[in-house]
Amino acid sequence: MSSPDASVVTTTAEGGKTLAWTFDDGPDPVHTPALLAVLREHGITATFFLWGDHVREHPEVARQVAREGHVLGNHSMHHDDLGSWTPEQVRADLAATSDLVREVVPGAQVPWFRAPYGSWGASPQVAADLGMQPLGWSVVVEDWEEPGADVLVERVLDRLAPGAVVLLHDAGGDRSGTVEAVARLVPRLRADGWTFTTPTRS
Repeated sequence: MSSPDASVVTTTAEGGKTLAWTFDDGPDPVHTPALLAVLREHGITATFFLWGDHVREHPEVARQVAREGHVLGNHSMHHDDLGSWTPEQVRADLAATSDLVREVVPGAQVPWFRAPYGSWGASPQVAADLGMQPLGWSVVVEDWEEPGADVLVERVLDRLAPGAVVLLHDAGGDRSGTVEAVARLVPRLRADGWTFTTPTRS
């Protein structure tokens, strides 16, 4: 695996009718396994950005994510806004989060970092120094508003573009609408010629 740089990746390397599913804020004991079941049914690999506190609370779910072959990302320890933090503060947080993930999931690779709230500050360079590529997104559908599956499906369809990195959440609230939306979107998008991939580091 090549060494990452500090540029924030926001699209898949393939372009075209490809998209990468990414999920933030887990693991959650209810919604993460439900989402994993949908992904498993359709043979999809996604990227999960793990919130350190939630990894500590639900280690068995974090292990399930890894066991089912998904890519793990670092989403900080406490989901703080890192935008104004010093590089030293960011490094301590990110290193502790990755260490926790590897403690809970022995041998885990953590190739990606995503800043909570998209508030990057010094974090892209710090993440790169720690061996992680920063991953942003190109499609966000505000599922934290919990608008329901119908709305989320339409938002994704309206906002998709070639090589999309789609930002969704598997924890941090009632994510049943997100799980249902993904379950409905996958067959619909596949029928329309879309394929699902994971992001590629630059």
